[in-house]
Amino acid sequence: MSSQLDARRRDRGAHAGHDHPPGRDESRARRRQFAWLGIGIVGITALFVVRAITADQSALALPDKAQDFLTLSISVIVESMPFVILGIVLSIAVQVWVPDSWIMRVLPRNPFLRRAAISFIGVFLPVCECGNVPLARGLMVKGFTVSESMTFLLAAPIINPITIITTHQAFGWDDHILVGRIVGGFVIANLIGWLFSRHPNQDSLLTDKFAAICRVPDAHDHGVSRWQESVSLFRRESSIILPALFIGAVAAGAIQSLVPRSVLVSLGSNPLWSILAMMLLAFVISVCSNVDAFFILPFASTFMPGSIVSFLVFGPIIDIKMLALLRTTFTVRTLVQLTVVVALLSALIGLVVNYVA
Repeated sequence: MSSQLDARRRDRGAHAGHDHPPGRDESRARRRQFAWLGIGIVGITALFVVRAITADQSALALPDKAQDFLTLSISVIVESMPFVILGIVLSIAVQVWVPDSWIMRVLPRNPFLRRAAISFIGVFLPVCECGNVPLARGLMVKGFTVSESMTFLLAAPIINPITIITTHQAFGWDDHILVGRIVGGFVIANLIGWLFSRHPNQDSLLTDKFAAICRVPDAHDHGVSRWQESVSLFRRESSIILPALFIGAVAAGAIQSLVPRSVLVSLGSNPLWSILAMMLLAFVISVCSNVDAFFILPFASTFMPGSIVSFLVFGPIIDIKMLALLRTTFTVRTLVQLTVVVALLSALIGLVVNYVA
């Protein structure tokens, strides 16, 4: 077992003998959770209310760009919300209801084989990238290293049955797009996992707040029932994820409504610029990996196959919405490094597909 996991277990053991009743700090933390949860719910609800009011009354109609902003922001939320909730539920199941020994026992001990096996967990938990963030957080709390959780986080949105089926329905086996997406997602996830596994202190890649959560002992070790712990975790994760989803959706909607798509389409015939344009589009659009193949299908006649693959590989890993969600867990420096490496690898995969196709 990794030294990081052993250290976490020692930390948890050190806390296990101290059973502190809920005090002032815990009450303050609970109030903050409710406050942030309220901000997320109010913000998301406000978008729907404004959209409904302005759509039904012509006297209150907004300018076209403002209407586009509302529509695009809401579409990101509508696509993401079911998977976010599912991801939180699965995260709670992993943290509270699945025994530590079972998770660790079924995975290989060899680091490379272990990360390769983790890459395929998404086959059994077909959640899009939004829901994978809380699920990855749950895996880290459970004892996965940061690099192992990153491997899952990057591979799962692409290597899962729903994404594979929708991509095949959109493109079939034409131009190596489906194969390029699956292989590209697997390669990027495992390279990123290997790179970050070389970090001497992986916990420093996390925000201080989430690193502290990983060191806290399980609540049911202190007489709290699993159902009580599940409710507490749902409140905590929702208070973190929902405001981030709202911010990411608003940012994605704002940029989409301001950047003319014609500018991107004009770059589609150039082998390199078409790849960069598609990656930029993926970053801005922030569409769910389960349906992004249908979104990009109309561009297939204009853009080269490699650029389509770059879109389908880069988007589920790095986009505006995902960065907002990932910021709940990882430091800014970690996200900058992750974005740069994933962008370079996605562009390289696109160039290879263009050469082969």
